[in-house]
Amino acid sequence: MIKNLSGEYEIVEYENKRFVMLYDNSEYELYPTHWHNSVEIIMPVENSFTVQTGSKEYVLREREIIIIPPGELHTLPPQQGRRIIFQCDNNVLSNITALADVMPVFQEPQYITPETERNLYLLAKKQILDIYSEYYANTEISNVRIYMNLLNLLVALREHQIEQTQQFLLNGRDKLFQYNEKFKLVLKYIDQNYMHNISLDTLAEIAGYSKYHFSRIFKQYHSMSYIQYINLRRTRAAEMLLLDPNIAITEVAMRSGFSSLSSFNRIFKEIKHCTPSSYQRFYCSSSDDPLSERP
Repeated sequence: MIKNLSGEYEIVEYENKRFVMLYDNSEYELYPTHWHNSVEIIMPVENSFTVQTGSKEYVLREREIIIIPPGELHTLPPQQGRRIIFQCDNNVLSNITALADVMPVFQEPQYITPETERNLYLLAKKQILDIYSEYYANTEISNVRIYMNLLNLLVALREHQIEQTQQFLLNGRDKLFQYNEKFKLVLKYIDQNYMHNISLDTLAEIAGYSKYHFSRIFKQYHSMSYIQYINLRRTRAAEMLLLDPNIAITEVAMRSGFSSLSSFNRIFKEIKHCTPSSYQRFYCSSSDDPLSERP
């Protein structure tokens, strides 16, 4: 199934100019530790299926679902059975401002089972089966329907995360609404100013909290620190700049808001599991570019 593997990096090849790839997979084959810039969704159809991501191991029962974020190292051991493996180019999601509110679902793998929340599970299963049907129908609007199915799944998952956050904070609906409004302002500020220095004092002032309270609530609300969020936003900006081979790595670092080339290299590698120069080389090579036209 892995056609192009360079070290641990997989170059996903999308067929016929599509932005998605789906495998009805029953191969007994080892897919070694790798990562890619695609969202990957796996659902076993026959027999269980083991997925290893980082230090965690997930044993999926039939029709349970795992969503593996872009850039996440994962391993698929050889296993008997049949499973749906769906991949979607992350660029069609991460580059759309309107979808920024659902991007937190990609902070870690999402394991969806009937025990997670039954309505979420039923919706997720339906969306994947609909994606499967549309993929092989391959009509003029199949890609649009697949995209809509994927968005429905991501929105439902994000809503579930927000509900879990509400329960965790234990501050009631009014308090959660207050957090939502304040953090929308904070995230908007980060999105508009990631290329500049952003201080904790400024973010806390926007939210109207003390620095200590802001740091604590931000991490509870977003499952990451404000510094991690800023670095993630800067890395997303750097990914787009790196697609232009005429922009030097140093310029990419500066335009993305990183204070130095060394910090850029370190943070980019932590998030994307490769260096900026390797990322640029993979995506700017005409022979390896998954978005290039194919005969």
